[in-house]
Amino acid sequence: MMKVSRRIRMRRQARNHMIIISTLVAFAILFTCFGIYVNDCYRADTAAIDAYVPEVNIEERELKGGAVAYIPDECIAGVIFYPGGKVEAAAYVPLMRALAKEGILAVLVEMPFNLAVLKKTAANGIKDQLFWVDNWYMAGHSLGGSMAADYAADNKDDYKGVILLGAYSSKNLSNSGLKVASIYGSLDTVMNKKNYVGSMGNLPADLTETIIEGGNHSGFGMYGLQEGDTEATITGVAQIEETARLIAEFVK
Repeated sequence: MMKVSRRIRMRRQARNHMIIISTLVAFAILFTCFGIYVNDCYRADTAAIDAYVPEVNIEERELKGGAVAYIPDECIAGVIFYPGGKVEAAAYVPLMRALAKEGILAVLVEMPFNLAVLKKTAANGIKDQLFWVDNWYMAGHSLGGSMAADYAADNKDDYKGVILLGAYSSKNLSNSGLKVASIYGSLDTVMNKKNYVGSMGNLPADLTETIIEGGNHSGFGMYGLQEGDTEATITGVAQIEETARLIAEFVK
């Protein structure tokens, strides 16, 4: 009887060991796949970015938490910007400089693993460090735009509006009191147009929607052509400067 009980215990121990080993292997595979996924990101085109320096006085200040503020001499509003999914934050430096050139204090937020969905609350505490700005807007590109809209919906009393670049909102902003601007390129073949149209009910009736002719999805940053996108027929600089001009009109 004791020999039988011992064999049963040994079988149970072996089974438990196999379960533990299988679980550890599954976690190892999962973390490896996640590492491959997040490291396969769109890198900023440093040469193009370095070449784009508007001839105006712009202070670049690193804030607590790692975000970078692009501060003009005089500002009409502040914009906190969330980068697109799997795109290095540095790719949007030209857009931040273009916004500052238009008189907008622009704050570029760097996301963990370049995914805004992992830190939707990254804007927390930024306004307090730039206390002299009265009117603030949340903005973002692609996935970053969706997360910026989510954050604004949860903090609607602290912001004037939301700016979506090649993005749509999954949160209902229709009765939030927030102004919303949607800007995308006519050649954008990355943004899901069906989802974009389907999300229109989440946006206020006075939505400001602008299509940049010849622009694409990738042209809001400087990181090359995104997979699935169409080549733009305008330059990246032209798309960025037009976007900055449209945002400045929207926030005035």
